[in-house]
Amino acid sequence: MERPEREIRATYDENTIRVYQAYSHQIADSALKHQTFVSPPFSMTRMTWIKPSFLWMMYRAGWGEKDDGQRRILAIDITHEGFAWALANSAPSHPETGQSHDGWKAAMERSPVRVQWDPERDLHHNPLPHRAIQIGLSGEAVKRYAGEWIVRITDETAMARHIHGLVQRGELARAGFALPREKPYEVGITPQKYFAIEREQLLLTTHCDHEAIVRLLQDNADGASVPYL
Repeated sequence: MERPEREIRATYDENTIRVYQAYSHQIADSALKHQTFVSPPFSMTRMTWIKPSFLWMMYRAGWGEKDDGQRRILAIDITHEGFAWALANSAPSHPETGQSHDGWKAAMERSPVRVQWDPERDLHHNPLPHRAIQIGLSGEAVKRYAGEWIVRITDETAMARHIHGLVQRGELARAGFALPREKPYEVGITPQKYFAIEREQLLLTTHCDHEAIVRLLQDNADGASVPYL
């Protein structure tokens, strides 16, 4: 099935949605210790961008090797309510089709959140036809993000390095299996809706799909890093 041009895809469960950010060692260590972002070293006055797409984060951060400010790849699990608030209080980074310039500027001035859609990337960072959402938080949104929305923060730098190594060796099938499982996301999803979607997806998964994943796990010593459904 062809993907829509704009679609939020993410790793999520019944309570949280995962977004990614890349930071320096200092900010990452602080965030992991406190399980949120604290100032200093994190700046509460600058806009901070969160990205549900793992591959777009890898493109932006160069697999964590682009510069010292993006050495560490953090996965931040935030509440569905927080994510929905961000979108409900957002304005596009650029005028939408049919939107007047004055109307766009007014929306920008009253909104603490920016939204933009950029081409999704493949394993080689080539642009794809569909787009991934990037969400910029400022002012009140940053305070809510750090103070209310974050449930947990984990360091996914090792996973990023592992997948990058597979790509560099041309092992694209293994790299694809090692990617986080991202699915179409419904803003405002409830636990009941989440479990209904999971049941439906399980029923649609074929026996061949299961066998392919099992073979991958059995054939590779580092198969434990591959997510199984």
